[in-house]
Amino acid sequence: MCASEQGRGSSMAAQERPVIDLSERVALVTGASRGIGRAVALELARCGAKMAINDVPAGKGGAEEVAEAVRGLGTEAMVVLADVSKADQVEAMVKQVVDAWGHVDVLVNNAGITRDTLILRMSEEQWDAVLNVNLKGAFLCTRTVLRHMLRQRWGRIISISSIVALAGNPGQANYAASKAGLLGFTRTVAKEVGSRGVTVNALTPGFIGTTMVESLSEELKAQVRARIALERFGTPEDVAHAVAFLASSQASYITGQALGVDGGLSL
Repeated sequence: MCASEQGRGSSMAAQERPVIDLSERVALVTGASRGIGRAVALELARCGAKMAINDVPAGKGGAEEVAEAVRGLGTEAMVVLADVSKADQVEAMVKQVVDAWGHVDVLVNNAGITRDTLILRMSEEQWDAVLNVNLKGAFLCTRTVLRHMLRQRWGRIISISSIVALAGNPGQANYAASKAGLLGFTRTVAKEVGSRGVTVNALTPGFIGTTMVESLSEELKAQVRARIALERFGTPEDVAHAVAFLASSQASYITGQALGVDGGLSL
């Protein structure tokens, strides 16, 4: 629960519940113009964080809309356009944030793409494109922000993986490999930087109600729901709440973990 939610219910009940306060923090969310990234940016803003909204240069319009929504929640926002698979663009993006606000405290590696097809039909371009954005992008962003986090001896790195990292999915060998790679990456970096006050975690969302899921047939949706213990698809906000917790001081003793946000699908 973010600080802005304290007014809900009785004042006594609000005081008893933990509050996520990120008002002194600067957060950078990649791929934040829509879907899960947008929800994460808005949730961290509700918790008080200054928000750097990343998207590729062609996505400026969506990123600007999210930035305006963040400002409407009472905190500062900037749009930082960069292709996360390009080292020079990532360096420039992080420099822009640090030059404006002096530090970066929270990185959410959310940028991701799909190029789905069965393995025998999958081209090298389809393989490379997905691995470059989903996995190499997280590496480049993490490496760059860590230089600042290690100096300040505080940081939160949260990567959005997927349940397909654990279970696989036909037609998504490239996507599943990239998301599984994020889990190994998370655990390794957590061991490398834990002594400097930086935690590194991942989320493995299940079926989240984004455009991709909504495009499924009603028959397939029903089959998937039958496998979910909570009998519903998740929302981008479900993922965003988990990110906010991992970004907070309440999660200071959690690192190297993969938190399932899947309604019990992986049970």
